[in-house]
Amino acid sequence: MKIALMDSGIGLLAAAAAVRRLRPDAELVLSSDPGSMPWGPRTPEDLTALALDVARAAAAQRPDALIIACNTASVHALPAIRAELEPALPVIGTVPAIKPAAAGGGSVAIWATPATTGSPYQRGLIAEFGGSAEVTEVPCPGLADAVEHGDEAGIDRTVAAAAALTPPDVRAVVLGCTHYELVATRIRDAVQRPGRPPLALHASAGAVAAQALRRIGAEPAPTAAPSGALTVLRAGRVATLPDAALTYAEGRILAAGAPVR
Repeated sequence: MKIALMDSGIGLLAAAAAVRRLRPDAELVLSSDPGSMPWGPRTPEDLTALALDVARAAAAQRPDALIIACNTASVHALPAIRAELEPALPVIGTVPAIKPAAAGGGSVAIWATPATTGSPYQRGLIAEFGGSAEVTEVPCPGLADAVEHGDEAGIDRTVAAAAALTPPDVRAVVLGCTHYELVATRIRDAVQRPGRPPLALHASAGAVAAQALRRIGAEPAPTAAPSGALTVLRAGRVATLPDAALTYAEGRILAAGAPVR
């Protein structure tokens, strides 16, 4: 089987690694356009056009399913991408894991890009799934860009700034941008308060990977031989994983798990 993933940049690594864990034998296609980053500040029309180009490049590889491994693109471009590619190609969007995070009530924070924070889309999810939880929206300006470039100082600075905006009694944090999943441990360390119960982080990679398999009628087979190839596309052209990707465990998993072509 072949699973494609798309994002503006390397935020797709977490979901791709989750697919690799579930099906080491699946061929992966990673389609991105880092030259157009960041997508968040763009108009919905501009962002949709960019996302469609990245999706078309992925679809040209004839995958069995396409994961939009980007919260911002899922918010603005998912309907357009589905309208063009489905039903021939199942398209799976990425939604912040607000529902499971809020299930236990208490204080919950959603870390997201400034464009997503306060958006009607996110506010709608909070209204629908927030329940009795006290939900705080935390904007994280610059964090996705720092993660994209492997900027260690930038990651430390932006994580610390977002942690300062997070309520001290928070019990769960929703990672509302796929890039943030690559630095989840650093986010937990920054937010965890001494004497408080262990902080729960809620990400989307595992859920979208499992949904992609369900959409094509495939079962998880984590013990399968790691035989799936990895195709990397940047702006529609065959490339290799960028150096920054290899600074993260997910990137190293993908690089080591199968030959890159």
